Amino acid sequence: MALRFGIIGLPNVGKSTLFNALTSSSVPADNYPFTTIKPNMGIVSVPDERLKILGKSYPHLNLIPATIEVYDIAGLVKGASSGEGLGNQFLAQIRESDAIIEVVRCFEGDEIIHVEHSVDPLRDSEIIELELIMADLETLSRRHKKVATKARVEKEPTAVYEFNLIKKLIEHLQKGEPARTLPDIYPNDREYILKQFHLISAKPHIYVANVESDDETSLKNNTHYQSLREGFKHKQTLIIPVAIKLESELALFDESDRQEYISLIDASGEGINELILSAYKLLNLATFFTIGDEEIRAWTFTNGQSARECAGLIHTDFERGFIKAEIFTFTDFVTYGSEQAIKETGKLNIEGKDYLIKDGDIAFFKFNVTK
Repeated sequence: MALRFGIIGLPNVGKSTLFNALTSSSVPADNYPFTTIKPNMGIVSVPDERLKILGKSYPHLNLIPATIEVYDIAGLVKGASSGEGLGNQFLAQIRESDAIIEVVRCFEGDEIIHVEHSVDPLRDSEIIELELIMADLETLSRRHKKVATKARVEKEPTAVYEFNLIKKLIEHLQKGEPARTLPDIYPNDREYILKQFHLISAKPHIYVANVESDDETSLKNNTHYQSLREGFKHKQTLIIPVAIKLESELALFDESDRQEYISLIDASGEGINELILSAYKLLNLATFFTIGDEEIRAWTFTNGQSARECAGLIHTDFERGFIKAEIFTFTDFVTYGSEQAIKETGKLNIEGKDYLIKDGDIAFFKFNVTK
C-alpha cells in the first residue's frame, strides 16, 4: 500500500530540511524560494518497537518495517491558485498525495528569508489554506457546470447527488473553510468527495510547527507556537512541534551516537517519530505482521479491512485463492514466548475471509490458486 504524504508550506519554512530528517537523505535546502521544483520522494519507515521485539525471537530473519512515501513539494506563494510562482505544478503534485503535512515557521532569525517579511504562523497557514480553497472552488465550479443539465433536466441520480453535494461544498468553501471540515455529511459522502472530486482541502492535514528547540520550557515560551495553537484550538487540528534543524542533524547519527547527543543537549528527539506515527494514524492505518522463512514484515492496512483483503496486500493470489488465516496477537506472543506455546494454549485462531484484521495481529494466510 503506497501511501503518499505531501510536505507543503511557504518557501523557506523548513520543508526540505524536514524531508531530509524524515528520510535521512540530503536534498537542496538553500535560502531562496523554489529550491524544490520537482518533488523529491523518499521512503520513510514507520517506527514500531513490536517489530524489534519479534526480531529478538527470530534473530536469523530480516526485519522489514511498514513504510510511507513522503514528497517534498515546491513552496507555495500567495496567488498560487491563479498561477503565481509554481502554482499549477504545485497544486497538481498535492492532488496526488493521500494526506498533507504543512510546515509552518515558528522561529525568528534574520538569516532565513521569509517571503512575507515577518514571522506569523497564523497568517502563513491562512495563505496556504486560502490558496487550496480557491483551487478547489475552481475545480468544483467546472464540475458543477458539467452535471447541472443532467441533474436539473434529465434527473440522472448520480448527477443529482453530485449537484447537491457540490452546492454544499461551494457554500462551505466560500466561507473560507476547507472541504475536510464540511459538517453534517455521511462518511460515504466524505469518501466520494476524496475519490471523485479530488479536492486538495478535503485531504487529511497535519501542521508541523518548525521550532528551534523541542524542550517543554522552550515551547511554552515560544509565542509563535502558542499563537498557532490558540488560533487552531477550535478547529480540532493536529499541530506537532518539531525542531526540524535539530532532527535533520540527528538523522545523520547512528543510533548509539544519536542517543548520546540527545542526552547531551537535553532534547527529546521524538518529534520525527511522533510525526510519522501521527501521519500513519491520520489515515486510520494500522499494522499486522507476517513471519516467513526469510523475514518478519510489518504491513500497513486500513482499519476495517478483512483477512482476505489484507492477504491481497501481500499478493493478489493470496486474496484470489484465500482459504483461511491463522491468527495470533502480538500481546499473546509476548505473554507466551513462542508460536508453539501459543498453539498449545489454544491462542491461535483460525479465521475466515470476513475476519477483520486488528492492529498487532500476526497472520499466516493459507491460499490455493488453480490455473
